[in-house]
Amino acid sequence: MEMWTNPRRNQVLGRILLFGTVVVLIDIKGVESRKYSASLTDFGGVGDGVTSNTKAFQAAIFNLSQYASDGGSLLLVPPGKWLTASFNLTSHFTLYIHKDATLLASQDESEWAVIDPLPSYGRGRDTNGGRYISLIFGTNLTDVVITGDNGTIDGQGVTWWDKFHKGELKYTRPYLIEIMYSDEVQISNLTLMNSPSWNVHPVYSSNVVVQGLTVLAPVTSPNTDGINPDSCTNTRIEDCYIVSGDDCVAVKSGWDEYGIKFGMPTKQLVIRRLTCISPFSAVIALGSEMSGGIEDVRAEDITCINSESAVRIKTAVGRGNYVKDIYVRGMTMKTMKMVFWMAGNYGSHPDNDYDPNAIPVIQNINFRDIIAENVTMAARLEGIPGHPFSGICISNATIGLTQKPKKIQWNCTEIAGVSSNVTPQPCNLLTDQGPDNACNFPEDQTV
Repeated sequence: MEMWTNPRRNQVLGRILLFGTVVVLIDIKGVESRKYSASLTDFGGVGDGVTSNTKAFQAAIFNLSQYASDGGSLLLVPPGKWLTASFNLTSHFTLYIHKDATLLASQDESEWAVIDPLPSYGRGRDTNGGRYISLIFGTNLTDVVITGDNGTIDGQGVTWWDKFHKGELKYTRPYLIEIMYSDEVQISNLTLMNSPSWNVHPVYSSNVVVQGLTVLAPVTSPNTDGINPDSCTNTRIEDCYIVSGDDCVAVKSGWDEYGIKFGMPTKQLVIRRLTCISPFSAVIALGSEMSGGIEDVRAEDITCINSESAVRIKTAVGRGNYVKDIYVRGMTMKTMKMVFWMAGNYGSHPDNDYDPNAIPVIQNINFRDIIAENVTMAARLEGIPGHPFSGICISNATIGLTQKPKKIQWNCTEIAGVSSNVTPQPCNLLTDQGPDNACNFPEDQTV
């Protein structure tokens, strides 16, 4: 194996890296800056789609981790099909997946370690107890990049989906990518497909960028959320295309008493230039696990196609904390069951020890500049009895209906707010402010 030690060797002729006979053109943050580089084949990797590369990934990253304090390192996954189980990343590190490379997740359940449930959840999402570690995993990291020239990560999730449907899972299914307790995280320019469960899960982390992803799953696959920022601060999600069996983006912060105790909100989140197809779920969901709080979310330039709802707030008695200061503008929709959906009675609890007096506060929710066509129902807005969702604002929204729309277009209970220039006419609980009263959208840059 040749380990490159000259930092300029990673910067020749317009950002070209040479790995044996492979030439990779790179223009990605976290690539040029790495002082040391290696290929998976240097550690015995075999890209035939059959040979296990778990030990090769583990050995490569262990070896490269020694350079974390000396300019960082990059591991190239060259062209080929690379079968592997889980591996852990290191700090000041880039995993670069070539455009002709595919990571294939092992379907051998015995190869997946079981780790503790997230402390803000108290248990796994599929079962009580632990959870299978994610395919690409990292914890307590600084400056980590997972990227490529649209290289592919295939979770081969069908066996996991079958076990889920048959109730045969021993532990909660693995995710494709999970980064915990980390800072300066970038996940970009990849195709993710067939995840066993969630695709991208940054949790308890800060300064996260998720950019240029294509996320694909059968629309009937269970819980294949696209991108789930969870108890994260200062996150940017942009320029992504997602087809999902669940929410395309689900913003989370913990589950009932465990999330309340952990007390880490998701805040300062920007979502922009997102295209989503999700016939049975939301394009953007806030919750339902929101017990650490969700605040200062800004979403704009969102395209929704053949989806159940555009933006959905999901919560329930026992969740506690808040969803507040949510700003959405510039959404275009075609073929939707519903545009707006807020639910104060959204289901499940981790156990029976949740606090029935932990009432979530939902306030200052803003939507503007909405165009939709072929919609079955405009909105279903249902707060919590005695604890209405307040400060809702909808302005400049034109919702064209399907040929067979619901008779009642706005179903509103336990909410309070205003509207301006909205068609069809909203419910009386959204007081008409007349034309030209736009809802707020802050212009300062948070990310």
